[in-house]
Amino acid sequence: MPSSLFRKKRIESILAESGDREHGGGLKRVLTVRDLTFFGIAAIIGAGSFSSLGDAVFKGGPGVVILFIITGIACGFTALCYSEFASRIPVAGSAYTYSYASFGELFAWIIGWALIMEYSIGNIYVAFSWSDYFTSFLEKLNVHLPDYLTCSYLEAKGAVSRLTDLTDSAERAEFLGKKANVELLNAWNSANIVGGLRVIFDLPALFINLLITYLVYRGIKESRNFSNVMVILKLAVVLLVILVGGAMIFSNGLTHNWTPADTEGVRSFMPNGFSGVMAAVAGVFFAYIGFDAVSVLAEESKNPQRDLPRGMILSLVICTTVYILLTLVLTGAVAYSKFENVGDPLAFIFEAGNLDIPWMQFLVAICAVIAMTSVLLVFQMGQPRIWMSMSRDGLLPPIFQKIHARFKTPSFATIVTGLVVGIPILFTDKSFVLDFTSIATLFAFVLVCGGVLLIPRKEKIPGRFHLPYFNGKFIYPAIILGTMLLIGLTVDNYYTDLFNFDYSGDPDYVAGKVSFLDVATPQISVILFWVICLVLAISTFIKNFSLIPLMGVTTCLYLLTGMTKSNWAWFLGWLGLGLIIYFLYGYKKSKLATTVSN
Repeated sequence: MPSSLFRKKRIESILAESGDREHGGGLKRVLTVRDLTFFGIAAIIGAGSFSSLGDAVFKGGPGVVILFIITGIACGFTALCYSEFASRIPVAGSAYTYSYASFGELFAWIIGWALIMEYSIGNIYVAFSWSDYFTSFLEKLNVHLPDYLTCSYLEAKGAVSRLTDLTDSAERAEFLGKKANVELLNAWNSANIVGGLRVIFDLPALFINLLITYLVYRGIKESRNFSNVMVILKLAVVLLVILVGGAMIFSNGLTHNWTPADTEGVRSFMPNGFSGVMAAVAGVFFAYIGFDAVSVLAEESKNPQRDLPRGMILSLVICTTVYILLTLVLTGAVAYSKFENVGDPLAFIFEAGNLDIPWMQFLVAICAVIAMTSVLLVFQMGQPRIWMSMSRDGLLPPIFQKIHARFKTPSFATIVTGLVVGIPILFTDKSFVLDFTSIATLFAFVLVCGGVLLIPRKEKIPGRFHLPYFNGKFIYPAIILGTMLLIGLTVDNYYTDLFNFDYSGDPDYVAGKVSFLDVATPQISVILFWVICLVLAISTFIKNFSLIPLMGVTTCLYLLTGMTKSNWAWFLGWLGLGLIIYFLYGYKKSKLATTVSN
């Protein structure tokens, strides 16, 4: 059994199966490199810039720009690895299919299961964010929905719990002084009670999920045209935010906001230190997770070996530049500490008391609705195609690969995706979904980069992407050892503090408010990171691994060190559930298992 868990699919067989027409016909090949680039931009510039960016800025201050650069570099290495796989295996399935060819079936299932968190569960967060901007837009038109129909049950309940825990009058006043908190409390107090349970749910989020599911069900061509129009509109407005906001920063003399005072009164680009910057990793990385959605559209691309890599890399470069500029504008226009619980940061900076430009605030609200609609569209297109690929391999029931006779879309898988996104909207909230999605996607990226290390190099073929090979035999070990030495020499007591697990001076730990794992998880993660890097360095010296995928693995692993204990607990629990399903169904029904038995 152990060997059968890692049975691999040959690239030739994957390509042959993608051309199989026995399941109701193939997908339409209509996408060009421009379309793919626009789909990438549509997925990347959306909820990240219009919502999660606010939380990231509050945690990291202006220094969160550094995290965007680090994350952009990590995603750059990863995009090159995706491009290598996409040029070799131009079929739907993304990281799932790539892992099947490099690591084997068990890891392929794990990745496919993890990608549900990226596409489906990630879309829950986007739906919530879309709802925030949509209701804000309606209010500007003097249309007000009841508060209990514009938020999640957990958010309202959490607000009530936080207010109850606050005993200091000043803290309670500060809490009640924020509009978002007042709305959540009102939702709890004004909600109808049915069967002893308050009826609180996000109606706009459910509505947009239903609309997007219908659009994706109808066809790729209609989705493409809709997405391209929205991308052009939102890029124009984002550019306007950067220009107007940047001009106001310098004309109003607000550049001092880029070096706010820390707790000791010292002005710094990173007021909460680098640990504060790393605390924003979930929000920052969430902004990037959409670029790999381009690879899912391989079977609908006219020339996937050439256009998929170009679409991924172009969209990533464009969006990284945009995010850096947006972060500088946000942290310059308004003090970073004011972004706590701000779900609409781009509109927030133009409110009265900040830059005070009402027409810009109204325009951004409209743009945000457009932007996040396009993100929902791309993610909702990605998930059914991954399930379709898994069904082709026998890991999911055959119905998931059913292609609609008229619309040429994976119809059943699209409907299931709509349900997977829509139902949890009723009982989850944004913060949980944000962390859950980011850790799963980072894990998938690590395996994609690692997979490139395991597949043999190919000969260059004109017109196709080819990942440059740089022998990491000496360079990678030098980078790892040099970095460890540099940190030891420049950061006081770095290694001493890293291995120090004495929290007797931590009042929360002593009071029992947090567990040992709560406070020690970052240190444990960093220790494991360096251990893995040393193992990779030794392996590279022996086996001459390529430098680019090595750097992709390393940078993504480093971003994982910013995840908390609860992030890991939920992620591992989700993987455990996936493994149960695999052994009950996929392991026995796999086409590779059938082939072996025959």
